[in-house]
Amino acid sequence: MIRTAAAAFAALTLATPVLADAEAYVLDASHSQIIFSYDHLGFSTTYGMFSGFEGTINFDADAPENSSVSVEMPLSMMFTGWEQRDAHFQSPDFLDAAANQLVSFTSTAIEVTGEDTALITGDLTLGGVTQSIVLDAKLNQAADHPMQNKPWLGFDATTTLLRSDFDAGNFAPFVSDEVEVTISIEALKADA
Repeated sequence: MIRTAAAAFAALTLATPVLADAEAYVLDASHSQIIFSYDHLGFSTTYGMFSGFEGTINFDADAPENSSVSVEMPLSMMFTGWEQRDAHFQSPDFLDAAANQLVSFTSTAIEVTGEDTALITGDLTLGGVTQSIVLDAKLNQAADHPMQNKPWLGFDATTTLLRSDFDAGNFAPFVSDEVEVTISIEALKADA
């Protein structure tokens, strides 16, 4: 249902080694979202989201492949617009939130694919299962925020996940195993 991380998250031009030229940024929880969608029995597309989560980016503007990202959020932050569905997704039928409270994403590699695009590989942990996923990311803007007067970043990213990869494949293929994930985040430069 989700495949975040996610996440986280999250949606960024990043990787693993943090070098001296990388600058630390923290996610702006009020302007960062993860939207997921899946096919319900062929009748509709159902949507859900995560918002208000935290994470850090170590961003190297000169060598984006040397950047990194780490995001985590409580599974309880998932919102689909219907409380019974949220509770079902968090039950042992799917993600078992009582035993697996956190969703996390940590980048492991980055491949720069264009002037403002990259493929970010990382470990997504969802429902107690960790799988490597790839985010197709785009840097929207790296500039001073016009109201906050400090350096700011904005990224979008997408990926497609399989629920069954995270032991959450109940009712597939009637409810699609594939979950489309769209991530949009903002991050502000961390205070020194």
